[in-house]
Amino acid sequence: MRGVAILLVVAMGLLTACKSPLGDGHSAPGAALERAELRVGVGNPIDTAPLRMAVADGSFTRAGLHVELVEEPDQLTALNELSAGNVDVAFATDVALFTTAARGTPLQLQGEAYTSAPYTMALVTLPSSTYTDLAGKKAPKIAVDQENDLGTLAARSMFATAGGDPAKIKFVTRSYAAMPAALRDGSADAALMTEPFITKAQQDLGARVLADSSRGATTDFPVSAYAAAALFARANVHTMAAFRGVLADAQQRAADQSVVRQALPRLAGIDETTAALVALGQYPTSLSGVRLQRVADLMHSTGMLANRLDVPSLLPNSP
Repeated sequence: MRGVAILLVVAMGLLTACKSPLGDGHSAPGAALERAELRVGVGNPIDTAPLRMAVADGSFTRAGLHVELVEEPDQLTALNELSAGNVDVAFATDVALFTTAARGTPLQLQGEAYTSAPYTMALVTLPSSTYTDLAGKKAPKIAVDQENDLGTLAARSMFATAGGDPAKIKFVTRSYAAMPAALRDGSADAALMTEPFITKAQQDLGARVLADSSRGATTDFPVSAYAAAALFARANVHTMAAFRGVLADAQQRAADQSVVRQALPRLAGIDETTAALVALGQYPTSLSGVRLQRVADLMHSTGMLANRLDVPSLLPNSP
């Protein structure tokens, strides 16, 4: 009998070791969801493509969740809506989320949305520009889509890597659509763009990449994520675990870039040619405190955060 007991213990141990790497992303079998509906604020269609596709193909419905996507005009609105309880989960850049958390708003991260890759984020100039060396201007005027956000952080890091003094950069705020005009009229020497705007600028204007973000501290850089109010997440543990599980599966399917490219004309309003040309990053299938800490530490070292933020403290515990 003792031998049988030992074999049973070993067998149980093997079953535990084979547990899905998604781990706490799934509710325990039979666990009741606290609610069946979630309102999720979304933005950038490339970053959020897996989530959007999972809603469209019924993946969340099969998990017992009805997910309503709420299109947000910008991430500041999304985070304000999250604080007001008008959405249950909000999408934003990691920089915006960590800035919000550092100011004292209790957040719990629910999934990483997107990580950069070569040419998904770059400093762009017009073909006629004399600005050909990133460190060639001591105080360049650089257009970013929002003040003190991802574009600012990336541009500072890229400038420092090139040997410049990031404190000398003069930032001007422009929407991505307005950045080409800023380059033409000289109000900006370069623009920090993301896809599909980089590809569009190359197609329409012959724009060229002055510097790719995949250098130095911003190589393969975490870009964006989903977060819930910490109180809401703690009150809906199994619901949020189910959300994370479906999201992780959707992110895994998006590893096949052809699936994303095929969906982009519908999701991002771009033509098939542009969808085939855009550079795509990665869609993480798990929350990594180590990976995300890179963002917070770079924000701290560049002065965007007064104190070091402990990112793992923003991650959910297993239900």
